[in-house]
Amino acid sequence: MTIAQAAQIIDAAILSGKAQADKEIVSACGSDMMSDVMAFFHGQGLLLTGLINVQVIRTANLMDISAVCFVRGKKPNQDMLDLAEEMEIAVLQTNLPMFTACGKLYEAGLSGTSAEDE
Repeated sequence: MTIAQAAQIIDAAILSGKAQADKEIVSACGSDMMSDVMAFFHGQGLLLTGLINVQVIRTANLMDISAVCFVRGKKPNQDMLDLAEEMEIAVLQTNLPMFTACGKLYEAGLSGTSAEDE
């Protein structure tokens, strides 16, 4: 699934990194705890979060995450968007709650990352 396809499924706007819209993602993770993302999520995926903080973008870069989607109508500030653009990370925004967004992506065939997947 591409970032653009995932955005369509969860009715998300691509705020930054439109050049990455055709990039393939292989998994998704929903978390507001960046320590859990670092411990359990592997790259080339989509991170869904309600945490509005520049550390989300830095964590995504560190973990080779392709895209970040802010849920519940949360809007990242311009500094976050600029950093994501520089790091070639797509930034999406949806009004859906995290649980619903994750469920829609799972239903569409995008898996999560778990111990069984490794």
